[in-house]
Amino acid sequence: MGDPSFPVASWSEADQSRSARWRSENGSPPPKRIQVADDRMTADAAYRLASEGTALLWRSDYQNARQLLQAMARRIDRKPRKPATSPIESFNFHRQFQSQRARTLGMLLLPLEADYSIPLRRAPDVRQACIEAYGALPHGKDPMPSLVSLRELLGVIGAHEWRKQGVDIPALGARIHPHYGVFSPVRGEYLDLVAKTPLPSLERAFDIGTGTGVLAALLARRGVKQVIATDQDPRALACARENIARLGLNPQVSVVEANLFPDGRAPLIVCNPPWLPARANSPLEHAVYDPDSRMLLGFLNGLAAHLEPGGEGWLILSDLAEHLGLRTRDSLLAAIDAAGLKQLERIDTKPTHPRAADASDPLHAARAAEITSLWRLAPA
Repeated sequence: MGDPSFPVASWSEADQSRSARWRSENGSPPPKRIQVADDRMTADAAYRLASEGTALLWRSDYQNARQLLQAMARRIDRKPRKPATSPIESFNFHRQFQSQRARTLGMLLLPLEADYSIPLRRAPDVRQACIEAYGALPHGKDPMPSLVSLRELLGVIGAHEWRKQGVDIPALGARIHPHYGVFSPVRGEYLDLVAKTPLPSLERAFDIGTGTGVLAALLARRGVKQVIATDQDPRALACARENIARLGLNPQVSVVEANLFPDGRAPLIVCNPPWLPARANSPLEHAVYDPDSRMLLGFLNGLAAHLEPGGEGWLILSDLAEHLGLRTRDSLLAAIDAAGLKQLERIDTKPTHPRAADASDPLHAARAAEITSLWRLAPA
């Protein structure tokens, strides 16, 4: 039954052994213990079972499952937090809390039929959202129902709405439509930096790690005749290609699969790597976390060899990692120097996103001090 390459969740229901394909975008294994639950389950009991590692397969009203998830979240969020004595300890405690919260809330499961429909009362039609996240339904294969956490499914639904509505990008004068698993360009301050910094050339540019394609589109709209945008994530490549086509920029922008740099050289190379040098807890966090600063260092170390004479590399980077104690400014400057580069200019801006002003955020002190910079770099 089904494709054996997929993980399978197994449980007992009505004195029968049951199994279904296990869907988890963060790579978590199928739960070892699954208990069938319905509207008779109290929030306290659900929270206790989930905390102990028992997953709850919901068989009642869909909207009641959403309410139960919210009630479980309130119980988690009420728990006192461990006080931190340093910014890096605050970051580590926050990450531990978020990871444990996700793990516990991920224990409330919903069934999905083979066609991605939800066989519950008052359930929305999520088929298109699931196709966008998980891929088209297979042809010629034995279809298999699935189990998925309600928390993940809500993320899939939310991503579908973002993709449908798009994100308004004032610097572009257009909307960008992010796909599931591709970082949404909601931080407008770094886009404004790229929109306003004088271009060294209008002939050619590389956009390294393009994601949604927003920076490539911005460079093309500014008049760069040829932009080559790279990424190695299949979702990002599909997303960028769709956005570039939607904006009518195919004649100027090529989206290619590459680990950092494409072949050749350019007078302008732009990169907005993940800003925090920490381990991602899931594949979806790779746009935020750059373990051991691998992408940042890869960009710096390869930049000089891919720049044309007189060219510039633009590194867009927040200093949040410095305020959290994850990286020092001296280490960043040393990496720039070790790569044979020099700083032509650094253009700074303050973030405008709501979290920078949220005093209840455990990382508020670091976020309030954060500066986003565009570093203009050139071979030394």
